[in-house]
Amino acid sequence: MIPEIDLKAALSGDRGALAQMRVAAEDIGFLTVKNTAVSAADVEIALRAYATFFKLPASVKQSVDMAQTGANRGWGASQAEQVDPESNPDYKQVFDCGFELAKDDPLRQSGLGVYAPNQWPQGMSEFKQAITGYYDQALTVSAQILQLLAQAIGEDADFFTDKFDKPMALLRGNYYPPRPAWAGNKDFGIAEHTDYGCLTLLATDGVPGLEVKLRDGRWIPVNATPGTFIVNFGEMLQMWTEGRVVATSHRVIGSKEERLSIPMFYNPNYSTNVAPKGSDQVILAGEHLTRRFDETYVHLQSGT
Repeated sequence: MIPEIDLKAALSGDRGALAQMRVAAEDIGFLTVKNTAVSAADVEIALRAYATFFKLPASVKQSVDMAQTGANRGWGASQAEQVDPESNPDYKQVFDCGFELAKDDPLRQSGLGVYAPNQWPQGMSEFKQAITGYYDQALTVSAQILQLLAQAIGEDADFFTDKFDKPMALLRGNYYPPRPAWAGNKDFGIAEHTDYGCLTLLATDGVPGLEVKLRDGRWIPVNATPGTFIVNFGEMLQMWTEGRVVATSHRVIGSKEERLSIPMFYNPNYSTNVAPKGSDQVILAGEHLTRRFDETYVHLQSGT
């Protein structure tokens, strides 16, 4: 039901893969992608790095607590986010890092939260190396998938390219602990939501948990082992493409097993106009993302 494409074949011009991408974009909002330049071993390295970090004492993680920065860089404690205002804050921990601007880039001094400096725990150089290495790999694969998407919806292959040279690309490690006994019907690992931006490239440890809401209201599980990626599209891209690409609701309820996942939220430059193509509107990508982050992160909701 969820299309799967072979990225290597698609990049070589396989028409069947392009047709599957079109179905995923226009009808479902989700697909899985295999045979990328990121191997299962590469994903395992990143998963182990995040697992090591999340097992640290709270006092160590608090040294890079994003609640102290006014941005979304570093560690987020359990219930630090609330994607659905009708549900309780999400029951998971996160670690976020983003795109590093050049030292002489004027945006570096702008104070924009979407380009905030990354926070890394002291004495964990191997953690930083593993995560930044994976970040670079995920950027490349995300750009390739977006290139295919452009073709699938009838645009030139390079339609998006020049709009992503300073991407607001956020890499996240998610740690979902076992679902607690006290959890009720408003408690989720992450509640129902659509992603805010353009494209999400998700790696997981293979433990089930992600559910996707179909157009008829049914929820179905979507899973992938390390080396295969789950890809979905966000509300920014739906708006930008006049609905040719759909953003689909998804959630993680949680189970008896702990779970790790690594989403790369691949978003364009701050100043990109993501208003519907051909309209006379101006909707800056950065302003859209900032507004949505301010609605989601508990420490930004409160203005602390």
